[in-house]
Amino acid sequence: MKSFRFRLLIAALAVLMGSAIAKSQTAADTTPAPPMHGHEFGMHEHMMGFFAHQLNLTDEQKTQMKAVMQKEHPAMKALFQQEHQVDLQLRQYVEGNYDEAKVQALANQKAQIQAQKTVAETRTHNQLYQLLTADQQSQLKDIEAKHEARMQERMNRQAPPAAPEQ
Repeated sequence: MKSFRFRLLIAALAVLMGSAIAKSQTAADTTPAPPMHGHEFGMHEHMMGFFAHQLNLTDEQKTQMKAVMQKEHPAMKALFQQEHQVDLQLRQYVEGNYDEAKVQALANQKAQIQAQKTVAETRTHNQLYQLLTADQQSQLKDIEAKHEARMQERMNRQAPPAAPEQ
């Protein structure tokens, strides 16, 4: 389970890095992509800038990461749009007559879309991670470990106290 969380964190950070790099290009170089529903590439531009700076990415790495993000963007956008459409369909069962079978079918459809998003995000994160040098990968792992430790500390502070044993 810890390995999965670590991989997921690496993947998320890689997407963040790619977004910041893409955003760091001048407006003359690119036209901004329209925002997507939900968790989108452009959502973490500030974090990407932080990682790009922390890892001291070269201009070549920034260019390569931007290319990866541009290549993957259409597929991700389509998945976010599909998920949004399912969410809109689900809303009718919140606001209107509830139909268990139809809600279950939509929930299954949404789960399939989310699985496809996870695969696409992980593929993108891997591509971005592979563009880092061994030293940068090590630095990223250190940053992620510190972040994970802070998150764990927060979760431990927010956990309800254990019930007394009897």
